[in-house]
Amino acid sequence: MYLKMPFFIIIALTFTLSACSGGSNSENVDSGAESSNGSGTDSQATDYPSGNINFLVGAGPGGGTDNFARSLVEQFEEMYDTNVNVTNLEQASGAVANERTANEEPDGHTLNFASSTYIITVAAGQNNTGLDELTPVARMQSDILSITVDPEQFEDFDEFKEFAENNPGELTVGGTHAASPDEMGLLELNEASGLDLDYVPYDGSGEAQADLLGGNIDALLEYPSAMLDYVESGDMQPILFLAEERLDEFSDVPTTTEYGWDVTNGNERGVLVDADTPDEIIKELEEALHTIYESDEYKEYEESNHLHYREGWMGAEEYRQKLEENKEMYEEFLNNK
Repeated sequence: MYLKMPFFIIIALTFTLSACSGGSNSENVDSGAESSNGSGTDSQATDYPSGNINFLVGAGPGGGTDNFARSLVEQFEEMYDTNVNVTNLEQASGAVANERTANEEPDGHTLNFASSTYIITVAAGQNNTGLDELTPVARMQSDILSITVDPEQFEDFDEFKEFAENNPGELTVGGTHAASPDEMGLLELNEASGLDLDYVPYDGSGEAQADLLGGNIDALLEYPSAMLDYVESGDMQPILFLAEERLDEFSDVPTTTEYGWDVTNGNERGVLVDADTPDEIIKELEEALHTIYESDEYKEYEESNHLHYREGWMGAEEYRQKLEENKEMYEEFLNNK
C-alpha cells in the first residue's frame, strides 16, 4: 500500500532534480575545459571566441609591431580554431587603431597590438584613447635601446660621457621621430645622468644610420636587431645599453644601471582590448598569450629578431601599472622640454 502523490508535486520534484543535475554537469564542464584546453584557459566557460578575431596594428607593415602581431596568428588560429585577420592602421601614430579598438564590441574579438608609442602619444596629448578606454592584456616584448657610435669617434661610453660633460648640448643623438620611444629614452637618460644630449628626430632609422656614418650626428639610439650588421662590419659600436644587465653578445658594453641610473625603458610591445571587455575574456586572452609566449615557436621568433635579451612578459595588472607609471613620467619630460 502506498500513498499517491499529487501530480503537481511530482512535476515540481522533477524540475528540482533536473536543475540540480544540470548544475553538477555545468561544474564538470568548466573543470574539464581548464584541464583539457592546451592553453590552460577556460574557453568553454566563456564561449570565446564566437567568430573571427581581428588583430589591429597601429604601425605599418614590416615593422617590429607588425611582425609581432603576425608571429602570433598561426598559433591563435590553431588554439581557437578560427580565422585571424591582421589590419594595419598606422595613421596618426596608431591613434586610429586605438580609437577603432575602443569603438568595437567589447567581446575580445578585436585585439590592439601596440608599442610604447601608444602611451607616449597619450602622454603627449596626441592620442585621446587612454587607459580608461583601452585596457592591457599582456606585454610580450621589451626591446633594448643602446647608445651607438662610430668607433672611430668614441672608443667607449666613458670617453663619450667625458666629452658630453665638458661640452654640454654639443653632442647630437639621432632616433626615429619626435615623441618616440627613442626620444623618451634620451630624455630619461639626460634626467638621470645630468648629461645634456641633443635629440635629432628622423623619419626612419635608415636616415639616422646614414647620418651617423656620414658624421652628421654623434650617436644613435638604436636596437640590437637594427645595428648588428653595422657592428659586424666595424662601422658602428654600441657603447651603452639602457638595461638592467649586460647582454651576453655584448658582454664588454656597460649598462645604465652600472652607472647608478635607473634608466631601462626601450620599446615595449603588447596587446590591448576595449576597457569594457569582461574580466573572464581578458583572463582567457592573457593565458592564451602566455602559452604562446612560452612556446618553442615564439622563442625561436624572439631569438631570430634579437628580442630575447631580457624578459618581455608582463600580465595584465603589471603591464597596466607599467603603462601608468610611464605615462606620468613621459608627461613630465614632455612638459619640461
